[in-house]
Amino acid sequence: MINVVICDDHPMIRKGLRAFLSATDDICIQGEASSYAEVREVLRKVACDVLLLDLNLPGRDGMEVLASLVKAKSITKVLIVSMYPESQYALRSLNAGAYGYLNKTGETSTYLQAVRTVAMGKKYLSPEVSDLLLEHLNQEQHSAPHDALSARELEVLLKIAMGHSLSQIAQELVLSPKTVSVYRSRVLEKLHLRNNVGLTTYAIQRQLI
Repeated sequence: MINVVICDDHPMIRKGLRAFLSATDDICIQGEASSYAEVREVLRKVACDVLLLDLNLPGRDGMEVLASLVKAKSITKVLIVSMYPESQYALRSLNAGAYGYLNKTGETSTYLQAVRTVAMGKKYLSPEVSDLLLEHLNQEQHSAPHDALSARELEVLLKIAMGHSLSQIAQELVLSPKTVSVYRSRVLEKLHLRNNVGLTTYAIQRQLI
C-alpha cells in the first residue's frame, strides 16, 4: 500500500485528488494539509511514502517544505503538483530534491503513474519535463540570471510581470506588503533591473510568462 499525504491550500483540489487516488486498491490517503505548518504536523503523525505538494502555499512555500524534508533526510518522497508550467519550476524542483513534477491540468492516469513511480524510489519525468532536461543538457550557455532567484523571489517576479500589484501579491501569498517589497528589491538587484517595467520585459523575453 502506498501512503500518500496531500498538501494544497485549495480544499477543492485536495478533495479531487483524494477522490480519484482513494478509488485505487494500492493507494491510501493518510492526511491533508494546506500550509507549511500543517504538513509538518501531519507528517509527524502519519506514515507517508509520497507527499503531493503544491508550490503556492500561504506564508512559507512548497519549496521550503521540500528543503526541510531533504535536510532532515526524510524517507518521504515529494511529488510537486503545481499550476505553474513545467518551464518555470520543474527543473528547479528536481534539483532541490523532488522526485517528480506534475502540472495540475494533467490527466488522472498521469497522477496515478507518477505516484506509483515515485513510491518505488524512481524519478517521474513527464514528456514535458524530459524535453526540458534534454534542452538543459544540450545548452552550452551559462545559467539564466533568474536561476539565482529563490522560489519565492521567482514567484514574486512572475506575479509582477503578470500585472499584480504588491498589495495583491501580499494578499495572494499571505505575506505583508513590506515583505513582498523586500522580495521585489532582491529580484531587481539580482537581475540588475530598475523597475517593474524591466521585470516584465525580462519575464517576457525569457518566456517565463
